[in-house]
Amino acid sequence: MDADPIRQFERWFADAHGENAMTLATTTPDGAPSARIVLLKGVDERGFVFYTDYRSRKGGEIEENPRVALVFHWPPLERQVRIEGRAARVDRLESQEYFDSRPFGSRISASVSHQSQPVDSRESLEQRHHELTARYADGKVPLPSYWGGYRVTPSAIEFWQGRPDRLHDRIRYVRDGDAWKQERLSP
Repeated sequence: MDADPIRQFERWFADAHGENAMTLATTTPDGAPSARIVLLKGVDERGFVFYTDYRSRKGGEIEENPRVALVFHWPPLERQVRIEGRAARVDRLESQEYFDSRPFGSRISASVSHQSQPVDSRESLEQRHHELTARYADGKVPLPSYWGGYRVTPSAIEFWQGRPDRLHDRIRYVRDGDAWKQERLSP
């Protein structure tokens, strides 16, 4: 295992051929857990980035309690990575750059949707999508003020590797100031 858990993650991520689906767990204000699948859109020494509607359920829960957990599970490799940390919004420029890189239809959909909120009907969503598609036919869809990225700055990262007879390898990194402490956990 690499001494740096981010470099170790990048190796495993490459082995998984960039399979970027991850479970994001948050909590409601009264402590009830809430989990869903989101897509990893960036990782570096600062943390793990995903994008969403800040008004969504996950966005609201993160604003109330920024402590979150992420889980990557790659069954063909018998690997899992668990990450615990704090989520914070990425700066607006970073959100703008990512938003502009998305396909036109995805940018329109981000503008149409008030994620996690009830909607009158499928038809009303499609009508709004059609209206915005016509309005921004030049391809210049503005970044909605309520949409952007979160970066999860990890405080702990655990790597799990399946082994025969359930004698799995579990290596956990825990942030110790500016350094990482590595420890082996019992399976």
